Amino acid sequence: MALAKITSITGRGLTVPGNDIDTDRIIPARFLKAVTFDGLGEGLFFDARKAIADAGRIHPLDDSRFHGAKILLSGANFGCGSSREHAPQAIQKFGFRAVIAESYAEIFFGNSTTMGLACVSADRADIARLAAAIEADPYLEITVDLVGREVRFGGQRIPLTMRDSARDALVHGRWDSIGELLDGREAVAATAARLPYLAAPQK
Repeated sequence: MALAKITSITGRGLTVPGNDIDTDRIIPARFLKAVTFDGLGEGLFFDARKAIADAGRIHPLDDSRFHGAKILLSGANFGCGSSREHAPQAIQKFGFRAVIAESYAEIFFGNSTTMGLACVSADRADIARLAAAIEADPYLEITVDLVGREVRFGGQRIPLTMRDSARDALVHGRWDSIGELLDGREAVAATAARLPYLAAPQK
């Protein structure tokens, strides 16, 4: 089955502000005991959400104004700390399809790309402008355009950046290396059959 080409993501957004948001904050370690990634979305920012609720406030993920948001905004060095793949899995399972942040931890970025979760970067001032627009209108439609290298919202445009290799993989449907390998299983088998060191031993 061919992989989807991810050229743009359109939807509403929400902001989880802050720099150096690590993977333990994104998905606390106790949720890593799950056998599959199914249901991980329920644990997304679990401890932060509970702490805010205990203080009588509402975390953006629990704010009814932002239910159904597909685009997550945050700050610099997003996804730092542990290399757990569960972090981008939790973000995707919650319903997000793209993240806009100033920068990302290297392993988090790579894990996200191989899942088809688009992680794009923008300047701090531009992210703040977009966050303010979302706060003013939670139903604001946002488009993350990987082909045009821009984010569009409410008649405004801000430039985005993304590593060329990751952008190319998403845009051309080559973001899942295992999926590509499975798609080419016939070619792999044909090549293996021609290699003498893989041939069955003669009796």
